[in-house]
Amino acid sequence: MSTEVYRQCASVVVFRSGANGTEILLLRKPRKNDAWQLPQGGVESGENTEQAALRELKEEAGITARLIGSSARIYQYEYPPSYRRFRPDHVKGQQIRFVFAEVEPDVQITVDGKEINDSIWVTEADLPRYIKRKEYREIIRSLIGEGNLLR
Repeated sequence: MSTEVYRQCASVVVFRSGANGTEILLLRKPRKNDAWQLPQGGVESGENTEQAALRELKEEAGITARLIGSSARIYQYEYPPSYRRFRPDHVKGQQIRFVFAEVEPDVQITVDGKEINDSIWVTEADLPRYIKRKEYREIIRSLIGEGNLLR
């Protein structure tokens, strides 16, 4: 039996100045639970976290952003058994690293309607309306604080 591993992922907290203060970008996946999340995806061979995060942002939201830093924080979780049944590989979960980026307030988000079906800019106060999983919401809150120090 092969050793189980975590899929390496990169995520980006995208900041902009909005009418109600600092806002971050959330994208919605077409699924029932945990649909809203930060832009993120797998790190491909030869990429570092920053490169992967910016590539995923371009693929998922159609935008480029100015990188302003990286976080030492890692969010790791295991896939539920019901999901693992459908994975023929030895990947047991994900390990997500985070970077911070900034865009102009008038940037236009374009989602593909398939992998990502919506986007929204939210303030930290809006997070509970979109991010239902408490652990993930608290990580995003912490990341917002960390990113604001870099801005």
